[in-house]
Amino acid sequence: MHKKYLLFDNDGVLVETEKYYYKANVKALAEFGLRLDFDVYMEIMARGGTAWEVAKKAGISKKEIDIKRAQRDIYYQEFIEEQDIEIEGVLDVLEELSKKYKMGIVTTSRRVDFDLVHSKREIVKYMDFTLCVEEYPRSKPFADPYLAGMKKFHASREECLVIEDSQRGLSSAVNAKIECVVVANEFTKTHDFSKAHYKIESIKSLPSLLEEIS
Repeated sequence: MHKKYLLFDNDGVLVETEKYYYKANVKALAEFGLRLDFDVYMEIMARGGTAWEVAKKAGISKKEIDIKRAQRDIYYQEFIEEQDIEIEGVLDVLEELSKKYKMGIVTTSRRVDFDLVHSKREIVKYMDFTLCVEEYPRSKPFADPYLAGMKKFHASREECLVIEDSQRGLSSAVNAKIECVVVANEFTKTHDFSKAHYKIESIKSLPSLLEEIS
């Protein structure tokens, strides 16, 4: 069926923020004297876990973790304000796609972080809506986020396409029974994308893929 609605993940697809979220977690856990190795973090992220598992395993209390989590959030916000998180070609692609498709963002980011990322960017002007982690019952890899996006459009599954870059996000789309295209991202290259319907090397390839499949 002809695709009419595009549901974009945010981090790693529209902005390059994932590595800074990792760095913020590393920095916060280091204050407990704990290491967060990249491969450990990747495994946790792929299945939709949390970096605080490392602290729990080390016997650190929930209260201490909650305090440190707030500090992690501050570090992350500092990174996304200071660092270059643009992905080349995103605005051109969205401009082109907006002529034919309705689009929304479905992210596991907190609204406060999402708004900070997009406050000085043009990306959201192309979107009919944005859904953050507070706005649906369960996070990715559960189906809830993308089902919520589909419902916002009053669309059928067949009319929608999800654009993701992580295993957790792909799992969410698969669980929602919505076709998913995975955009290659250096940060998530170790993830299992065997269930992806389509794979592209760059967001710039999305318009031509849609031409092929629609």
